[in-house]
Amino acid sequence: MEVVKQISELKRLLKPLRGRSRSVSLVPTMGALHQGHIHLVRQARAESEFVVVSIFVNPTQFNNPSDLAQYPRTLSADLSLLEAEGVDVVFVPETGEMYPSEVNVTFHFPGLDEVLEGAFRPGHFNGVAIVVSKLFHIIQPDIAYFGQKDLQQVSIIRRLVRDLHFDLHIQVVPTVREEDGLALSSRNLRLTPTQRQQALSLYQCLESAKTELSGGNPWFDTKTRLEGEFCRSKDVQLEYLALVDLEDFRLSEVRKPEIKQSICIAAYVGDVRLIDNIILD
Repeated sequence: MEVVKQISELKRLLKPLRGRSRSVSLVPTMGALHQGHIHLVRQARAESEFVVVSIFVNPTQFNNPSDLAQYPRTLSADLSLLEAEGVDVVFVPETGEMYPSEVNVTFHFPGLDEVLEGAFRPGHFNGVAIVVSKLFHIIQPDIAYFGQKDLQQVSIIRRLVRDLHFDLHIQVVPTVREEDGLALSSRNLRLTPTQRQQALSLYQCLESAKTELSGGNPWFDTKTRLEGEFCRSKDVQLEYLALVDLEDFRLSEVRKPEIKQSICIAAYVGDVRLIDNIILD
């Protein structure tokens, strides 16, 4: 496994693969790897000939400087995990390598980046689109792998690929969970043991909402009840609980069995912000 910090060196390594028509996959990460990331890597390893993993804590997608400063960084452990999985190249650029000058391009995804994560994290998806565009241009992967947990981000990236004609396939991998249902997240490393248990309320809320909707209960009633439970909790601060149509990520007021929908949630457990979602059958 090669660890590369410079864009020029990465391009040099990848260029010979084009002539031999070898398929290249990309797993973009911000490090602090967990088994959810490893699941992405294993699928990439099974479906392509050459696997590139990027590790870069992208400053342009953080609207909260404190959140950026506290984001877990575990590079040595990350590299050991990736080498054990047979990754070919790990791209670990410094901020100055990815952003040698101020970025003056702005991305806007009407309807997609104005709700939920877009509303609570202004500028977040612009930062995501910038760094993902850079990675796609630099690496030119055939397939890029993303986790379902970041469902709205996946919708943004699919729109980016479609609108800018990136020649690659986006592969979305289901959320990996602990045995008790907690979605794996790098931010979980910041939870105390007590907060770790409190964080289960997000998944329990999603499961409860899914059960009620499956039983024919109106979304408004279900949402009102569950939001009330969070209001009575001193440990978990709910930011949003929403039902969305997956095709365009529009907020919905009713369950529509004829189309794919998802229930999405975001909440603070202490000062750690967590998100999760569940796709309705």
